Amino acid sequence: MDTSAFLHYLTAQPAYSGQIAHQEHIPRREAKCAELDSPLEAALEDCLDKHGLLPFYTHQAQAINHARQGKNVMVATSSASGKTLCYNAPVVEALLTGRGSCALYLFPTKALAQDQLRSLWELFHPRLLQTGDFATFDGDTPKEERGDIRRRARLILTNPDMLHVGILPNHQQWSRLLRRLRYVVVDEAHSYRGVFGSHVADVLRRLRRLCRFYGSNPQFICCSATIANPGEHAEKLVGLPFTVVDNDDSPHGGKEFVFWNPPIIDAARSVRRSANGEASNLFAELISQSIRTLTFVRTRQLTEVIYNYTRRKLAEISSDLPKKIKPYRAGYLPEERRKIERELFSGQLTGVVATTALELGIDIGDLGATVLTGYPGSIASTWQQAGRSGRSREKSLSFLIGLDNPLDQYFMRHPDSFFGKSFENALVNPDNPYILRAHLLCAAWELPLTSLDEEFFGSVLVPERTELEEQGLLRELKGRWHVTPAIAYPAQGINIRATSGENFAIIDTSSGSLMETIDSSVALFQIFPGAIYLHQGESYLVEELDLSARTAYAKPVEVNYYTQDKELTDLHIIRVIRDKSCRGTNVYLGEVEVTTRVVGYKKKAQFTEEVIGEEPLDLPPQHFPTVALWFDLPPKVVKWVDEDDVGLDFAGGLHAVEHAAIGILPMFALCDRNDIGGVSTPLHPDTGKPQIFIYDAYPGGIGIAEKGFDLVEELWQTTLKAIEECPCEDGCPSCVQSPKCGNNNKPLDKKAAQVLLEGLLSNKE
Repeated sequence: MDTSAFLHYLTAQPAYSGQIAHQEHIPRREAKCAELDSPLEAALEDCLDKHGLLPFYTHQAQAINHARQGKNVMVATSSASGKTLCYNAPVVEALLTGRGSCALYLFPTKALAQDQLRSLWELFHPRLLQTGDFATFDGDTPKEERGDIRRRARLILTNPDMLHVGILPNHQQWSRLLRRLRYVVVDEAHSYRGVFGSHVADVLRRLRRLCRFYGSNPQFICCSATIANPGEHAEKLVGLPFTVVDNDDSPHGGKEFVFWNPPIIDAARSVRRSANGEASNLFAELISQSIRTLTFVRTRQLTEVIYNYTRRKLAEISSDLPKKIKPYRAGYLPEERRKIERELFSGQLTGVVATTALELGIDIGDLGATVLTGYPGSIASTWQQAGRSGRSREKSLSFLIGLDNPLDQYFMRHPDSFFGKSFENALVNPDNPYILRAHLLCAAWELPLTSLDEEFFGSVLVPERTELEEQGLLRELKGRWHVTPAIAYPAQGINIRATSGENFAIIDTSSGSLMETIDSSVALFQIFPGAIYLHQGESYLVEELDLSARTAYAKPVEVNYYTQDKELTDLHIIRVIRDKSCRGTNVYLGEVEVTTRVVGYKKKAQFTEEVIGEEPLDLPPQHFPTVALWFDLPPKVVKWVDEDDVGLDFAGGLHAVEHAAIGILPMFALCDRNDIGGVSTPLHPDTGKPQIFIYDAYPGGIGIAEKGFDLVEELWQTTLKAIEECPCEDGCPSCVQSPKCGNNNKPLDKKAAQVLLEGLLSNKE
């Protein structure tokens, strides 16, 4: 596409008001190729050559060489760099030359598994792989086909959920596969982070444990987007040493990457035009010019909001244009999602507005543009989303629209911090006791635990096994630990994409039918009485929430607003794990208990995001143990800020530092702002001192607070910079206000926050 012409067209429109904060030219890149150490099996090499997949890019050749040498390999390169061939070549060769060899491919979504099945069919069937040699096995696989797949298939494509709940607990039925397993492929490995990644890490340990039982020792090939710690991440995920390939020598057509900042409409309060409105406008302009586009948003709710708004704008241009776009997100039925994928791939649709569900590598053809509504929470995810356009050698266009929060606005002012910064660390914690105990029960149900299992679960096995014994869930018999008779099929009750394992149902009262399910860990924050819940472009008002039955009842309504919860949080210190002195200030990392209560909600206009009403709520509190970092404040600075004649609000300064630091921390850890929480107080009952806490918003913690503890000085510096440079007078959403603050962002004192952070950074030992 002619990116210059389109950008020139945008800047000539009446609605343009200097939104382009930065334009980065990503130059065209030519391929670099290399030969393998030794040729592939002749039929395979001929097949790849016929499909135009030779010669190999340098990183492909390196990965294939390492795999053929028996190493575990982590390939961490950009979108559309040919990572699939890094595992298909050695796996298919093993299937052709190793009598009876089998392989297991793991993808984070069913859609990706289906996409790769189609690719294998097109590349290798029937010349190298016969019908029945390879198949997907997931929740959508017809029951009548499952037995034949278990008996015949040598290459199984599935997801961690099915491995966890369907394959490992029924390992006797899968003994043929497990006995002959040569390769395990873990694709999109960067998506296995946080709670989900920690669950998957323990599922993979259970897989390796069963492989040992059946006499196999498979190699692992992991593929990932570019992250800062690919080797460490793969090793934590799988529990084995890895060789890393992270040089990307694939060709690229070039891209214009535009940072698009909504214009300020109230200078004193630094209030900007709605990012959602800007995204809809850009999306509509691209679609109206027949530029194939994906627009990414952060939540299911906003998928529907932006889809509805864009559909209306396109209808003003032509009655045919609204049919060219659709929304796409989790929660839709599988057949609905597959239909949208096919329509986008075929060109029937020109554009889709989607959550991160389409961030991963589903083949949806060549796209000309991507629109990212807000920073996705990590540099890796930003490049993954932007990389969905320009997968051919044609030039492409990507827009990142800045939201009203500290991190988005920091990047708008400092694009070099994005384009020049190294990628973040992917964090998993397989030793999280709330996750590990669940998987130890599953492992014991599959095969009794023994002391040999420290090979897979590490030194934490013994204390966690003892804890399960004390709870009456395991019992020891002759050095083997069995689940107690009361426990039946423990995997069934564990949702590996959440910490709770339980769902709430949302019932459409107009039809009496099940509309969606939602994890109980977030249910009280999204389907409280009075909430507006969006589903496939339609608004539903939650009329009743039955906590005992875990069911919400909602009716269709037509409204011009959406809802956002307000929370209050208290925190109690259980114990300090680590502490250090940073510039003379004590910083701590420790175990804490967090109590969160939803106290009300705001009604926000759909397109302007103006608050048009607030309502109180009385819902039960939620308690969970987690990990937090916290730090003292220099006594001299505290004393000065707290003096009456200075005119600063000490509590407001603490509150403002807490909000801004939470907004900035995702810059240093591969996480979302919603993955972390905070508490600030002028006098914390556990310490007797003023304190600021930042904690992992998941039971047991997943490593985010620990990363913040390690990098706390950088966190202070970047937070101060974000506050100092914000043009508002008294604090705004771009620096110190939080959209979910249960105290209505009161008290907040921007100037006091600056003084406190300056004091932390200038303090001497």
